[in-house]
Amino acid sequence: MYSIVSTAIVCGIQSVLVQVEADVCDGMPALEMVGVLASEVKEAKERIRAAIRNSGISLPPKKITINLYPADIRKTGTVFDLPIALAVLAAYGRIPQEYLEGILFAGEISLNGEIRPTSGVLPMVLAAKEAGKQVVCVPRENIREAQIVKGITILPGENLNQVMELIRCFFKEGCKESENSDNDNNIEEMGIDYENMDCDFAGIHGQLLLKRACEIAASGRHHMLMLGSPGAGKTMAARAVATILPPLTQQEALELAKVYSVTGRFEQREKNFRKRPYRSPHHTISLAGLAGGGAVPKPGEISLAHKGVLFLDELTEFKKPVLEALRQPLEERGIRLVRKSGTYFYPADIMLIAAMNPCNCGYFPDRNRCSCSRAMIERHLNKISRPMLDRMDLCVEVQRPSLSELTARKREETSAEIRARVERTQLIQQQRFEGTGILYNSQIPASAMEQWCVLEPAGERLLQEAFEQLQLTARGYYRIIRVARTIADMEGAAQIGRSHIQESLLFRSIDRKVWNWE
Repeated sequence: MYSIVSTAIVCGIQSVLVQVEADVCDGMPALEMVGVLASEVKEAKERIRAAIRNSGISLPPKKITINLYPADIRKTGTVFDLPIALAVLAAYGRIPQEYLEGILFAGEISLNGEIRPTSGVLPMVLAAKEAGKQVVCVPRENIREAQIVKGITILPGENLNQVMELIRCFFKEGCKESENSDNDNNIEEMGIDYENMDCDFAGIHGQLLLKRACEIAASGRHHMLMLGSPGAGKTMAARAVATILPPLTQQEALELAKVYSVTGRFEQREKNFRKRPYRSPHHTISLAGLAGGGAVPKPGEISLAHKGVLFLDELTEFKKPVLEALRQPLEERGIRLVRKSGTYFYPADIMLIAAMNPCNCGYFPDRNRCSCSRAMIERHLNKISRPMLDRMDLCVEVQRPSLSELTARKREETSAEIRARVERTQLIQQQRFEGTGILYNSQIPASAMEQWCVLEPAGERLLQEAFEQLQLTARGYYRIIRVARTIADMEGAAQIGRSHIQESLLFRSIDRKVWNWE
């Protein structure tokens, strides 16, 4: 007999439907599997044999052929265990074929027949819905992840016998164990617990220039580099930036959830689903760990920070190839990994915040405390390439707070107050760019500068002078305008004035001051 069961495989953060065919006929008893399979998929036949036997199901010895198609996609992972087992049982006549139609199955099977959780369930459920499937059967541990998708029924699988009974029950009368995802885990109802965030701008005393830079960066989603001595407050400021970012939209939250789903980390997003991510990898991270990769490609830290903040502390301690790998994703807001098995795209629309010391000891240019020679300082600073530095929209020098600032009883602005201003500024941008696919000023293409970044004559003259004096690159020139556009939006100005250009240049002068010091 012949049977067919639907399942799916994850490619990048998208999912492609896969059909599992099973044919049982007389002949030499064997179980053969074809269809461009990875080793873990080929090993499934041993797991399936044991799972069926240990579930108390007796099958007569026959020749079994399993085919997974389309054949142009390499099948990896253990998600095919459950659909293969059901296809075999259906081919033996233990499950009517019509019971399996319209349902997508995914899950790993243990030797005793239990259904184990798998990664990538969310993209699979989305693919099933797009393909017109009305029901998806996934491991019970993945049920909350699957319920994120609205308008599709989820069947929770616990073991092989229970799944078989669940299918029969659902086909005949609609089983009570099924879960309708319209009722649970709706993204619109998920907020953010800002009160329990571990950092707040109210705890940062003084540092007015740093706070201003953080607000500008958050308002326009600009990349920022902080340069200062140890203990000046760089790390605390970076963590506080995450508390002034508005919540993720429904579409952004779903896209980010897909990234975490394919890495098997969905539970990290479940409690604060609409909170923007904050990732701070250690400087020993590998290229694959940051950008993504591996034999079976998985997203890296840059994708796990999608729509949020990627903070690189001790920037000069990162390996140079790791830092240089960031250059393209910062421009394209995504990363494309090419492998023999195919091309994988992972989103990486991040706000990069980096922090570094100005020298090995960390105290330059304070010659009373810094003992580094000029050559040592140059070697330290040259670990950051000019192209990488050019991609930083704002560079701010973080001064160590004075005792009077730390002990002052002055009330500091809270993250909630700053976040309200950031939301207003971002609303201005969204209204300006409505229908264009652009969300923030940092994304304005060079071709649209004249349309959306109109400069007043005084501001234009100042920018022309700065271009010659600072020997700006085209990239640096446009980044100054984008930051100035954000500053103008923060003040509610329609055109970019001289003061906006001046402040934008202020945050570009530090790289010239430090990297080209005399």
